[in-house]
Amino acid sequence: MLVIVFSIGISLIFDGQVFITPIAEKLTPGMENEDVMKVQQRLKNWGYYDGNVNGKYDLKTYLAVMDFQKVYKLPVNGITERKTLESMGLTTYAQSGAAMAAANRVSDEQLLARAINGEARGEPYEGQVAVGAVILNRTRDSKFPKTIAGVIYQPGAFTAVSDGQITVPIDPKSTVLKAARDALNGWDPTNGCLYYWNPATATSKWIWSRKIIKKIGKHNFGI
Repeated sequence: MLVIVFSIGISLIFDGQVFITPIAEKLTPGMENEDVMKVQQRLKNWGYYDGNVNGKYDLKTYLAVMDFQKVYKLPVNGITERKTLESMGLTTYAQSGAAMAAANRVSDEQLLARAINGEARGEPYEGQVAVGAVILNRTRDSKFPKTIAGVIYQPGAFTAVSDGQITVPIDPKSTVLKAARDALNGWDPTNGCLYYWNPATATSKWIWSRKIIKKIGKHNFGI
């Protein structure tokens, strides 16, 4: 039997099945344990938490959980109950390999939302989905990395990464999370585009050599 440690818990692979050890159903301020540490790490990775990952459910952790709950339209109480944990991709009960897929999707969704937030938070909703779609289209093209994280963090690929906008917290009233979900669910307003740029600010001669397929908001989308 092979034992592998994942960020969401310990997974045991046995006879082709993946089983994930559950974490606590409810975490509250004042607690100190490894489950709190997992929550802190997930929130830190996504920019909600800037404190120490020490397993202590302190005020900073409480406030970070509240910020996360606001963005995900969950009851805002600062307590990591089951719905909040599942929205973080942290399982609260033993599952098969489906839990791994769900956790990965939550991570992809959050990263994609942060990229959209950094690149297009002032754009119309269709334009936000379109930016997410371009990122996903690149994962399916041999010229680019195969993962969402690989595409987003490819050197020089996105201004939001180079100027730090990808770390800007998502406004609870923003539509970027919904836009990321729609893009992940298959909506592509660009019809397969691999590039986008703002014609008012783009200085690269190369980007202007791309064929423009569509204009949405302030962005041109091309191939």
